[in-house]
Amino acid sequence: MFEILSDRLSGIFGSLRSKGRLTERDIDEVLGEVRVALLEADVNLGVVKEFQLAVKQKCMESEIHKVLNPAQQVIKCVNDQLVDVLGGDTMSFSFAEKPPTIILLAGLQGVGKTTSAAKLARWFKSQGRNPILIGADLQRPAAVEQLRTLANSIDVPVFSNPGNPIETAKEGLNEARRLGRDVVICDTAGRLSVDEEMMEEIRKISDTISPHYTLFVIDSMAGQDAGNVAEAFHQKLEIDAMILTKLDGDSRGGAALSAKSVVGKPIAFASTGEKLEDFDLFHPDRLSNRILGMGDVLTLIEKAEEAFDIEEAEKAALRLMEGQFTLDDFLEQMQQLKKMGPLQNLVDMMPNLPQGVDSADIDDRNLIRLEAIIQSMTSDERENPVIIDGSRRSRIAKGSGTSVHEVSQLLKQFKEIKKMMKGSKKPNKKQRNKKKSGGKKKSGRTTPRNIQGKEALEVPKELEKLVGGVSDQQFDLSKFGTLSEHENRES
Repeated sequence: MFEILSDRLSGIFGSLRSKGRLTERDIDEVLGEVRVALLEADVNLGVVKEFQLAVKQKCMESEIHKVLNPAQQVIKCVNDQLVDVLGGDTMSFSFAEKPPTIILLAGLQGVGKTTSAAKLARWFKSQGRNPILIGADLQRPAAVEQLRTLANSIDVPVFSNPGNPIETAKEGLNEARRLGRDVVICDTAGRLSVDEEMMEEIRKISDTISPHYTLFVIDSMAGQDAGNVAEAFHQKLEIDAMILTKLDGDSRGGAALSAKSVVGKPIAFASTGEKLEDFDLFHPDRLSNRILGMGDVLTLIEKAEEAFDIEEAEKAALRLMEGQFTLDDFLEQMQQLKKMGPLQNLVDMMPNLPQGVDSADIDDRNLIRLEAIIQSMTSDERENPVIIDGSRRSRIAKGSGTSVHEVSQLLKQFKEIKKMMKGSKKPNKKQRNKKKSGGKKKSGRTTPRNIQGKEALEVPKELEKLVGGVSDQQFDLSKFGTLSEHENRES
């Protein structure tokens, strides 16, 4: 996500580390490079100019000079302004006192509007709401069928009638009230461009159902054109907020950085993948941290809490500390890790990643090969890997479509992890003294919610072990080869 912009900014800020103090000339030179980087990222020119002036003003404040070194000062100022440009605070939804809360989706064809409707329904359902979808896109072939298919996977009803989309929206609202649904999400037809026919249809639907929120769906890969389209749309039909789609495929960031300033409306949600669960509230501060290479620890924690069974994870951790951790346990942990989303997305959320860890080394299909190896073992082999000799390794390799070397590598690193963790359970001097002094463990969540600054963020060790490349005593997925080396066997 935003790899090009992030790399450019990292290089710019890196040149400041050798400076003992920051002059106005230094600021101008750096901001000139930042300006070029933003323009290359397809950010609106007006937004870039305002951004440059605001950052310079913040950098020249005397109180900042005294506290931070030059690199930290500029990063802080740029981070603060990025958050402002992206929208400031995360948008919060207010629900109607008398249900249902009505949401109208609008946008051009091909931006992912129908999929976003289903994702939005899933999100509201996860918040304890009971949504219903209205399929009022009667122009695009199979649009309603697509909506029904997506809705069935999350057990959300869909109302649609062929013919008139205005009547469909009206009848759908009545059906929502009859069923006692508290959130209504209405999908509408799109066009290849903003035209009067489309606008008139959406205006009539809006007048009929009186939505509490009108959300405009934009494609993040459209760059600054997305903001321009949203502005033109807003002039004809007032929108309340935006949904940003395909954010995971955007390497530049033009749409995200331009939309709020151009349209004057916040980005409410962001879609970061093809799956329905790859959708959440848009957090400007978290995205700014990711752009500046500081990771997104809070989102990472939230995904982990959603994917992992806390009780089972604690039991597995205890077994690991006691040296009783088996390959069955490891397989279960990998399967839960996959629920968190693509590995590359998780890696992008980690701060302070070592050099050399990039997308080329992270491949979800490596996890598939590891799963295949473990699943090709007998229950006795998974319980007690020491019994796996040369002939067993050969059988496992053939059964999993991998090589004997890969099987051996997995067993070796698994053994090292167990040895390392078993040794770590011995209390050090500080721990023994704390125990003697009657120190008590704190309960509840220990991860701070207000983490700010690169220095305060460390890579979660548990995830390092699974993505590899950080330590010789950790699982290194890159050692299992590339897809091209195995795709024939996998097929």
